[in-house]
Amino acid sequence: MTLESMPPSKAYRLLEPGPIVLVTTAQGGRPNVMTMGFHMMIQHSPPLIGCIIGSWDHSHRALRSTGECVLAVPTVDLAKTVVDIGNCSGSEVDKFERFGLTPRPAEKVAAPLIAECLANIECRVADDSMVATYNLFILEAVAISIDPERTERRTLHHRGDGTFAVDGRILDLRERMVKWRYLQD
Repeated sequence: MTLESMPPSKAYRLLEPGPIVLVTTAQGGRPNVMTMGFHMMIQHSPPLIGCIIGSWDHSHRALRSTGECVLAVPTVDLAKTVVDIGNCSGSEVDKFERFGLTPRPAEKVAAPLIAECLANIECRVADDSMVATYNLFILEAVAISIDPERTERRTLHHRGDGTFAVDGRILDLRERMVKWRYLQD
């Protein structure tokens, strides 16, 4: 068996953290949305999520200023829109209007929900001590809304090279998760 070498800078292609999300912010009454692939769950309680939003992004400034956002979970039917959102800046265009997205009022934050997404996670910045060094925001989920009637539920996973994997078959191994049963409710 021969193993091939891969540059360490490509590790993200193997360890992709989860589904692509759309991050909404609102600053000065103006909503914005960006595409994000670098995020991770950090802990269960309180529910903390780490996310990387580069200082070059319009959303970075809004999140630093307001301390809140929404992580909206799109499904495969929005794949092209998700990519296109990532190819322009909210400082130059109203992305909700350009891409035909419907902003809805959130329960606990000023950033809007996206009606076309499967789920919306309302977040507040819990820790910004690593933003200057790593662009890493630690967010606390403060509310979640999910569309129970949405038929398309498959999410997108960026593979780091312009290709995406789509959720498929689900393996139910809950009976084996004996140490973590309390997380199954």
